[in-house]
Amino acid sequence: MLTVAISIIDVLGTLAFALSGALLGVRKRFDLFGILFLSFVAGITGGLMRDVLIGALPPAAIANVHYSLIAIAAGLITFFWYRSVAAWARLILLVDAVGLAMFSVAGAQKAIEFGINPPMAALLGMLTGIGGGMARDILAGEIPFVLQRDLYAIAALAGAAIVSGGHVLAVPSLYALLMGAAACILLRVMAIYRGWKLPTRTEADDGPG
Repeated sequence: MLTVAISIIDVLGTLAFALSGALLGVRKRFDLFGILFLSFVAGITGGLMRDVLIGALPPAAIANVHYSLIAIAAGLITFFWYRSVAAWARLILLVDAVGLAMFSVAGAQKAIEFGINPPMAALLGMLTGIGGGMARDILAGEIPFVLQRDLYAIAALAGAAIVSGGHVLAVPSLYALLMGAAACILLRVMAIYRGWKLPTRTEADDGPG
């Protein structure tokens, strides 16, 4: 049951991030190859990083062709039906939040299953969640979204930490996954609709001199 749930989570997360990559590629006026490549990178990089770091080789994103097919399909759909996809941009932002949550909790759970200690499993879960978005933004010449004020990495870390904490407290894994995903999505939704942000600092904050 847990294995099936994690597989579904990985598929939905791949689709969500691939769509976000394709949309950014169209906005940047990339050609078809560029859009497909950005979609592919956004969709698989997080899981690829996780598997390499925990020693799950070959990485699932490479061993299982369906991840690549999902990413490419998302890119093609966005390229040919961009206006329809873009009309759902707000919804896709929410789908991205779901993808972030799913990748983060699945990443933490997989790290735990490979014997990684809970604190590092939480960090690996966060990296799984944010890896695709960071690669997407860097390739597109954008400041990575995760480095800006929106609660993105923090939301991913919170979800992954709940999974790791659940393991320490012997909470059934499926419950921990659901609670972690819910926490991550809640933080992202509040950032999107309520403007929740982390504080920032500028050179001018200390005043003159």
